[in-house]
Amino acid sequence: MTAVKTLELLSKQWCTLQDLMKLATLGRNSALKIRKEIITDLTDQGYKLPCNLIPMCEVVNKLNINVFYLKDMAELGK
Repeated sequence: MTAVKTLELLSKQWCTLQDLMKLATLGRNSALKIRKEIITDLTDQGYKLPCNLIPMCEVVNKLNINVFYLKDMAELGK
């Protein structure tokens, strides 16, 4: 996936399982584990989440995605 496509995906407020699978290049079962970890962390902190959605900012933090690097790469590709 290109930097531009990754940034388009990251610009969404909520992350679905399919989005997580694309971002992490994982299969369904591994993505489900990561989603469950994020949901557990957030619910333990007292947050309530919509069904099957997780905040994209939490996905970025969990996967250690360097957004600034992606922006630079997207600029170079133009």
